[in-house]
Amino acid sequence: MHRIAIVGLGYVGLPLGLQFARSGVSVLGLDIDPAKIEALLAGRSYIHHIPGEAVAEQRNAGRLDASTDFSRIRQVQAVIICVPTPLDKNREPDISYIIKTGEALAPHLQRGQLIVLESTTYPGTTDEDLRGVLEAGSGLKAGTDFHLAFSPEREDPGNPKSKVADIPKVIGGLTPACLERAKELYGRAIRQLVPVSSCRAAEATKLLENIFRGVNIALVNELKVVYGAMGIDVWEVINAAKTKPFGFMAFYPGPGLGGHCIPIDPFYLTWKAREYGQSTRFIELAGEINTAMPDFVISQVMDALNTRRKPLNGSKVLVLGLAYKANVDDDRESPSYVLMEKLKQRGAHVSYHDPYVPVIRPTREHPHWAGTQSVPWNEETLRSFDCVLISTAHANIDYRQLAQWTNLIVDTRNAMAGIPTILGQVVKA
Repeated sequence: MHRIAIVGLGYVGLPLGLQFARSGVSVLGLDIDPAKIEALLAGRSYIHHIPGEAVAEQRNAGRLDASTDFSRIRQVQAVIICVPTPLDKNREPDISYIIKTGEALAPHLQRGQLIVLESTTYPGTTDEDLRGVLEAGSGLKAGTDFHLAFSPEREDPGNPKSKVADIPKVIGGLTPACLERAKELYGRAIRQLVPVSSCRAAEATKLLENIFRGVNIALVNELKVVYGAMGIDVWEVINAAKTKPFGFMAFYPGPGLGGHCIPIDPFYLTWKAREYGQSTRFIELAGEINTAMPDFVISQVMDALNTRRKPLNGSKVLVLGLAYKANVDDDRESPSYVLMEKLKQRGAHVSYHDPYVPVIRPTREHPHWAGTQSVPWNEETLRSFDCVLISTAHANIDYRQLAQWTNLIVDTRNAMAGIPTILGQVVKA
């Protein structure tokens, strides 16, 4: 049986590992978090949209194992790396997780093995940075003694129609032989492969995908402000525009950007471009617009409260939705945190409700919110707030109840569209 290891068992690594296991591949999951390993060995899932039954099925079939012992890569033919690539405190790329993973793998690297990086990063990471630590720690040469490739992840958490096997897989190899070896690996689990000429081309492909989204989200965010000043509902305009069967793709405004991709990935290219003396004005402008959206939303909350003769300072505000997107439990880079911080700085008493995030976990960016619990969803609780700010529009929220139980709603997601409301109760932001 073909045997592979997947390093990093988060929102990318776990669903990928399960897909390989379903395809008959023996999967060894590796992670530095013993809690994740314990859960998988017990046949449990720790990610909301991945059912525990899916883990238990592959575990019981003997196709899924898990460990914190990286020396066990000696037992596999291929290793896929799915570790985080955040920005540091200076908003510059942090590839330390990739480098540390490479250093942990290198002493155990075997001749003929394939190493694939899936973590989103700047062009050159695979064939320069990762290659360097693997070669230095193993004494082996990439492209000769072992194979090296890059294949960007394409996960869409919260979308029930998105299946790992059906998402075309872009693959770039260090050498033609590396590419063929990677194609053979992914061909076991993914239906459509998209080979490109190099690791760098594959890395650049992933950045283009998310830069495209970031720039277009910035465009509609800017138009939301402009059209709002004109008394035009941007949501109505977008819904009308998307009826055009060609030349238009709908993007939607929001309170800011969240998740592990769009707020971060474009700046990997911005940083790398400076090395070549190139500027990335579109990317930087889009970043400025998107990062300014929380301030716009706070101003809308203040204006809405003013209509009730209430100052923000001292008001009780409920942020509805902590996850960065609807119907997931992933709160990484969520704009809800930024909104909560800004509300608190202005003297508001801030709480949140999110059925997917019952308790805030420790985060590097917002450690002081750790342990805060989601308030219960009932009439008494909701009536106690002066304003409810909809930041994430989960489908399992009863928005009719929200309209019945609250006096003031600031809606950044058009969640109240079609819901009967009191005149002036809902402010679109």
